[in-house]
Amino acid sequence: MINELDVIDWSSMTHAYGPADEIPGWLRAMASPYAAIREDGLSHFYSAVHHQGDVYASTTASLPFLFALADDPVTPDRASIVHLLVSIGRHAVERCENVCIDGPDCTDEPEYTDGPDYAGSAVVVRERADSFAAYASDDDPLVRRAAVEGLGLFIDDAGRAAALLRDRMSAEDGVRERLPVVEAMATLALRVPDAKETATAWFGGLAGDTENDPAVRLAALVQRARCAPERIGGDLVPEAIGLLRRITFAPPRAQGREATGPGPAGSEPGSATEPGSGAEPGSGDCQCQTAPTPTPATVPAPAPAPPAAAPDVPPQIAAAFEDLARYNRVHSPATSLLRTLHEVLDFRVPERTALLTEQLGSPDPGIRHDAIRMAKDVMTSWRGDHSALLVRVAEGLDPGDPYTAAEVAETLGSLTPIAEAAREALAAYVAAQRTTYGPEVWATPNPQVRRAHQRAVMALARLGDRRALPCLLTALDKGVDTWRAVHVAGSLPEAAEELVPRLCRELGRAELPTSGHDMGTSALLSALGRLGDPAAVPVIAETVTAAARHGQWRIAAFALNALAALGPAAAPALDVVRTVTRADDPDVRVAAATALWAAEGSPDEVVPLLEDLLDSFRHHEAADALGRIGPPASRVLPRLRDMLTAGYEWTRVHAATALWDIGGPDESPVVVRTLLDAWRKNGATANHAMACLDRMGPAAAPAVPFVRAQLALARRGDWLLGVEKDEELQRVARAFLARLG
Repeated sequence: MINELDVIDWSSMTHAYGPADEIPGWLRAMASPYAAIREDGLSHFYSAVHHQGDVYASTTASLPFLFALADDPVTPDRASIVHLLVSIGRHAVERCENVCIDGPDCTDEPEYTDGPDYAGSAVVVRERADSFAAYASDDDPLVRRAAVEGLGLFIDDAGRAAALLRDRMSAEDGVRERLPVVEAMATLALRVPDAKETATAWFGGLAGDTENDPAVRLAALVQRARCAPERIGGDLVPEAIGLLRRITFAPPRAQGREATGPGPAGSEPGSATEPGSGAEPGSGDCQCQTAPTPTPATVPAPAPAPPAAAPDVPPQIAAAFEDLARYNRVHSPATSLLRTLHEVLDFRVPERTALLTEQLGSPDPGIRHDAIRMAKDVMTSWRGDHSALLVRVAEGLDPGDPYTAAEVAETLGSLTPIAEAAREALAAYVAAQRTTYGPEVWATPNPQVRRAHQRAVMALARLGDRRALPCLLTALDKGVDTWRAVHVAGSLPEAAEELVPRLCRELGRAELPTSGHDMGTSALLSALGRLGDPAAVPVIAETVTAAARHGQWRIAAFALNALAALGPAAAPALDVVRTVTRADDPDVRVAAATALWAAEGSPDEVVPLLEDLLDSFRHHEAADALGRIGPPASRVLPRLRDMLTAGYEWTRVHAATALWDIGGPDESPVVVRTLLDAWRKNGATANHAMACLDRMGPAAAPAVPFVRAQLALARRGDWLLGVEKDEELQRVARAFLARLG
């Protein structure tokens, strides 16, 4: 079949990145006897032909060849091919069933044309449903594990699919092989309503059978709740916790060692893969404990280190790719079902917190590690007092396990507005690392220790804690990962006297980017602006001049914003600022006008500059700047009133806030109405609207019921807001309501 690849007119189709001409080469690479070539072909196929779950006409055209590879017993890495087939089929079937209810008939023969082709791929995988049944009983346990999901996805006869899954459960004896069978039965029940009662009854039997592995019983408990959320009772979480306490997983034997106690400094847990993704056979034996003693458990062997970045790759970019590689890493076979349980529990935050507390104290190191991100998900999605959970997460700052400690520190650093309860744990960890590895541990050559230490220092600095300062100074003085220190230096204004000279030195020797990719200059400028030390004015002004001379307008705008943040202290730079007030770039002109106002406060000079910008694509920023000027900018009121009729709610919000700040109480009815309407339509406008309502005081009284209702919501607002903005929203809303009664 592979020899027939050239019969297809691949050039008539596309994938995520353009013409599909490369696909034959990638498919042939998947059959190579060389592992590196196979991995490269598979990686390129996922990236382009099945990009983020997308299914194109070229994806459908590839399916017969993928099936041919999967069918051939001599194909290397057959499990990877089957896993790819299941992934394509899953996305195709799910999208087809959602889209094709009143649209195209999903039973039509696929047409190899350009564009998405979910229906075409759905037809192919359903026609080959028997192939997945064969793969699910293959001699290779990796192929079986990869294929079993297909029994729930592609067989429409509920009775047959359920029978096949029950047979697979009876035939398998490894936990990693049995867990995907339970999940596949749930997939079947959710996809084919006729299978629901059969599946839930089967789950009940598995969950109640004390002869089963605790992990399998937990999976059955979770999937039953997933299929019948209306039946969830108060006993679900206690039962899940009871089973969780008895679960540990042996490390993958194929990795060659078993060690007890914490891993050595610099090691990381092995990346246990999700069921069906092609992990080594025999690695799923479950070790069950009768007592939930949270003592050091068996730690898997270290995963392969990521490849070293090329010498010319900026460290920020290399670190971003390393973080991305870690993001999807799974350390326990139980992770998927525990995530599912959290999804099922949804708004039941106390129950989820109790479950997470247990996960974070699990005897299994993989379960403990993966619980960190699940805890973050709860705290970033739901309001409330998460102090106890934060303290529990912070207990993972174990000097003997830098891999997990880095994950904990990164999580705490992302939760700064609510992370006060973890302050002392972070400080203690930083101090312990300095004691163990010396005061220059920030620059230690051990990559795992360095990463954990730097993450903890950054999290501590974001809390405004001076105990992070010595480490930041080491970074700036030694020139090691200075970019990390720069990103948090602005959080320590009390240490400006020590930080500003070093940051100015860095800015003075920084080269302006020759492309649109700035790797640190903007962060330096932002930090100097936040620290507010007038000593930085000369070097910031020099940056404005240099950036303008080289046409680096983005850097010039950042520098001008830093001057604006310094307020009247930036007066010595006024002549430099005036040289760019008529620049071609609207960002620079807004920033220059804002800096002029902040440094000198002359409305006669600044208002005309900003008024001109109300017709540019930076009209939002111009309106905000005019609002800060207030009544002296009254000449722009007619233009702002016109902006209230714009179709984009953000334009209306910025115009309304400026209208109030300039026009005062006479404008209050239309301002309140505009702000609330925009908030209802787009939750991302909440902070901007709430800040204006707070400034309005009694004039915003009609907004009280709406603000009170928003404050009562348990779920955080628009996902774009994040924890920091949502916490600020709550703080301002409470103050507003307290004043207005």
